Parts: sequence; structure tokens; C-alpha cells
Amino acid sequence: MALRTNNPILRDKVFQNLPATAEPMTLNGTIARAGLLLVLMLITGAWTWHRFMLGAASGNLAAGITAIQPFFWGGLIVGFVLALASAFKPTWSPVTAPLYALAEGTFLGAISAIFEVRYHGIVLQAVMASVGVLLVMLVVYRSGLIKVTQKFRIGVIAATGGIALLYLVQWGIVGFTHGNGMSFISGGGPLAIGFSILVVCLAALNLVLDFDLIERATNSGAPKYMEWYCAFGLMVTLVWLYLELLRLLGNSRR
Repeated sequence: MALRTNNPILRDKVFQNLPATAEPMTLNGTIARAGLLLVLMLITGAWTWHRFMLGAASGNLAAGITAIQPFFWGGLIVGFVLALASAFKPTWSPVTAPLYALAEGTFLGAISAIFEVRYHGIVLQAVMASVGVLLVMLVVYRSGLIKVTQKFRIGVIAATGGIALLYLVQWGIVGFTHGNGMSFISGGGPLAIGFSILVVCLAALNLVLDFDLIERATNSGAPKYMEWYCAFGLMVTLVWLYLELLRLLGNSRR
């Protein structure tokens, strides 16, 4: 059966022609490494958040935002470079995956602080919602309530590709016009909230595809280092889910 997912990290080509190994990857090992990456992400995220609080201690929120700007851009750029390195060289993932988690944590900590300035309490809500969605989708997948068929895969992949293309158009409009772009993406009305809910549901369904691919890779006897790679790919989807939940909650507050 083809190893197929919409996650650009967990693409099927990575799992083809893998070398035989005496110690194959396991599902428990992948879960443990995903948990470690999440902890690393939370550590650097909390540290960036602390930097924001120190900058804003005088009551000047602008100073706090200025203090975390380097961590926002630095984490975003370094995380992107490490993601590319891991994607093109999965054997590096035992090193690049933890480094990615550390870099992405600084970015998420910075953007979370910016959201928190505008909408008090939103970060805790988004974190709890992300964990809740992850656990619910894991239970749904393990219980077989959602069957990962070929039609299901194609539908989720096509819908996610459409959303990605829509976001690229939105960023292009904002970049060239310096405006807000399409109102149903950046606005705060019912249409924007409905669109955010749709994207959050799509991100949740991508988790199901990731779970399915990880299980298939485990059954195929992939090498041990692929535990790090699969855990890293799962983190990519979780980061997307968290950011979409932040945006949904932000639109709901407007």
C-alpha cells in the first residue's frame, strides 16, 4: 500500500527504498520522540514569552514586542531552513528535528505573545484546544471511526492544497497592496470565522493522515532514525493546527 499523505515532510517518496535495519522504528518510539520535540518547543516558547514579559514590565507593550522581534524572525527563518534540511536528508533528523523544535518554539512564543497582547487569555485557549484536537483525532483514528481510504486521502490532500494556494494569493495581495487582503481570511465577521473553522477541521484531518502514515511506516520496518523524522513531520502539522486555532480564536474575539 502506498505511503501517502498531504504533509510535505511525511511524503511517500521518503519511505521508498529505505535500507534494511536490525532495529526498525516503532510506534511507541515515534510517540516518545514527538513528545520530546513538543517539550523542547514549549521550553523555547516559554523563554521567548519571558523575554516579552521583561520588555513589557514597564507597562510599554511596544517595548515587549520589540524585544521579541529577533526571536520571531530568527525562529521562523532558522526553523524553515532546518525543516528543509530534514526533508531532503531524513538521516539528519535525529539532530535537525530537535533543533527545529527549539527554533520553532521561539517563533511560536513570539507570535503567541503578540496575540496575547491583543486578546488576553487566547494563548492558553489555543494550547488547550490544540492538545484536545490531537487527543481526539488520535482516539478517532485508533478506534477506526474514520477509515483512511484512498478517496479520503485524495479529498484531504486536494482541500489542503486549495487552502495553501488561497493563502499564497492572500499573502501576495497583502504584500503588494499593503492592505488586509480577502476579508474572509483576515476579517472578523461570520464568514471569516466559518473559514477558520473549516481550516482547523482540515488541519485535524491531516493529523489522521499523519497517524496512518506513521503506522504504515512502522509496519514496513523503516529504520530507527525515521522515528525522529516522523515525529518531526507530526510537529509540522501540530504547528499549523495551533496557528489556525490562534487565528480562529482571534477572529471570534473581533
